[in-house]
Amino acid sequence: MPHRLSPSRPRTTYTALAALLTAVLATVPIGPAHAFTGGNHEDITRAALPWQPVTLTEMADARDGAINANDHPPYFEVGPLHCDNADYLEPRYAPDYPRTRDEATTELLACIRTSVTRFRNAVEAADGLVDADGKVRADQSDLSSHCTWDEKPQRAKCEVLEQLGRGWHQIEDFYSHSNWTDRAAPGPIGLEIPPGLGRTEVAPFLDIGRYSGMKDADWTRDARTLIPVGLTTGCYTDVDSTGVKPADCDGRVSHNRALNKDTAASARSKPDDNFRHATAGATAEITRQWNDFKADLLKTYPDHGRGAQMICALVHDDPAGACP
Repeated sequence: MPHRLSPSRPRTTYTALAALLTAVLATVPIGPAHAFTGGNHEDITRAALPWQPVTLTEMADARDGAINANDHPPYFEVGPLHCDNADYLEPRYAPDYPRTRDEATTELLACIRTSVTRFRNAVEAADGLVDADGKVRADQSDLSSHCTWDEKPQRAKCEVLEQLGRGWHQIEDFYSHSNWTDRAAPGPIGLEIPPGLGRTEVAPFLDIGRYSGMKDADWTRDARTLIPVGLTTGCYTDVDSTGVKPADCDGRVSHNRALNKDTAASARSKPDDNFRHATAGATAEITRQWNDFKADLLKTYPDHGRGAQMICALVHDDPAGACP
C-alpha cells in the first residue's frame, strides 16, 4: 500500500477548504486584480525554482500558471489570498487608528492559514505521483496537456502544482503588500507614508512548512509572537477573513495609495528601490518554501525512497524517464 499521511498530522481537507472559500466567495463581486502583476509573479517564481522548463511554465506563467490562479475570478477579491487588510499604525503615528494591532495580526494570520492549508494539501496530493514501490506513475506526472486550476481532481502533478501555486501566491504578495522590506519615503510618517521596517530576511512568521506539522492553535500562537508591532499591509476593498468588504479605505493605510509595490511604477516602489527589495524578498521566500516542501516529502514518505521520487517527478518534465 502507498504510504499515507500519519493520522496525527494536522491537515485541512480539500472539502473543508472548499467550504471556507465558498462562504467567503459568496459575497465577492467581479473587480480588478490587486497584486504583483502576473509578469512579476512569473519572474519571482522562475528565479526561485530550479525546475525544468515545461513544469516551470505550468507553475509560473504570467497568465495561466498556478502561481497566478488566485488572481483570476473569483479568488482575486478575497483578501486573505493576497495578505490584504492587515493594516495598522502605532499610536505615535496615528492616535485614533481604526484598527488594533490584534485585529491586524488576526487578518495576517488568516492569510498565513491559507498557505498552511495549501501546503498540507500539496503533501497529500503528492502521494499519487508514485506507486507503493517508489516508481513514478507516468499517467499522474504527464504534462503533455495543460493543467487546469479549478480545484477539481486531476493528474497528481497538476494537483500538487495547483496547491503549491495557490499557497505561494499570497506569500509573494505579502512582500509587495506589506512594509516588511520597505524604506519609507522622506516626510512625516502616517497614513500616506507608513513606516518601513527595512527587513532583509525572510519573514519568520511565514514558516509554512513547520506550521503544517503543528496543531493550528499552536502555530497560530507561535506566529502571533513573531509579528512585529510596526508591521502593516494595506487596506483594500476586498472581502476580509470575516466576510466583510469595506466600502472604502478612508482613514486606513491604503493598498492603492500608500503601500503596494505591485509594479515598479507605484509610489511606494520608488523610494530606496523598494520594488527591488520586495521582489528579492519574495524570491528568497519561495526558495525557502520549496526547500521546506521537499524536506516534508522526504519526511512524510520515506519508504522505498518515495519522497525523493516525488521531488524528482515535480522537478522534471519527463519524470517517467528521468526518475529511475
